[in-house]
Amino acid sequence: MLHVDDIQLAFGGVKALSGVSVHADKGKITAVIGPNGAGKTSLFNVISGFYRPQSGKVTLDGEDISSLKPHARAYRGMSRTFQNIALFHGMTVLDNIKLGAHTNLKSGVISAGLRLPLTRNEEARLDDEIQREVVGLLELDHVQHHHVEDLAYGLQKRVELARALVMKPKILLLDEPVAGMNREEKREMSRFVLGVKRDWNTTVLLIEHDMSMVMGISDHVVVLSFGKPIASGTPDEVRANPDVIKAYLGGADEPARTAA
Repeated sequence: MLHVDDIQLAFGGVKALSGVSVHADKGKITAVIGPNGAGKTSLFNVISGFYRPQSGKVTLDGEDISSLKPHARAYRGMSRTFQNIALFHGMTVLDNIKLGAHTNLKSGVISAGLRLPLTRNEEARLDDEIQREVVGLLELDHVQHHHVEDLAYGLQKRVELARALVMKPKILLLDEPVAGMNREEKREMSRFVLGVKRDWNTTVLLIEHDMSMVMGISDHVVVLSFGKPIASGTPDEVRANPDVIKAYLGGADEPARTAA
């Protein structure tokens, strides 16, 4: 579904990514891990179009999208969440979720402004779809009419996931989906991500520091260190890789690093 090939990204004289390639198979969960400063967020920003690399290529479902801006990639079927919650306060859970559906709406500005039948019918179908497919899946029924700022942190992260899902993406990019959550919230989020993969056959690419989550739900894991790929394979293969152990724990020739 997604091919990221030989990405080179530098800011002035600082190399953020050097020769990074990541392939995410359709209907699978691929995780990108690495210590702080490894280049994970830079990679996500390249994939989603916020950064333009000096070289390399990003291909989504067979189409080269390297030159497309973020909104154009969204229309091609790419959706993402962010490490820091980016919901709209003063709006309800349901209204925040609806905002993610803009790529699937056909009504123009005039039709929407005049509330013509086309717009009303489309919004009615959208409401029904969200209730049936997203709100229920993520168990948000009991808070759908609440303002998002009144929700607990874990629920707000779930709303952000719902907003990304309502786009019906080909690939879903999750930027630290369980950051700041307690153990029970992490367990629930892992269950929801697995449910999206199972029920929607959605391809998922995620960045995450929580190794128990990564190893528990991922089909494939890619490891970065100092902007370079050092390992790739199944969770068991990566867990036992000596280069990965060294990158996280530090070797005799470098200071210890953590994934916190």
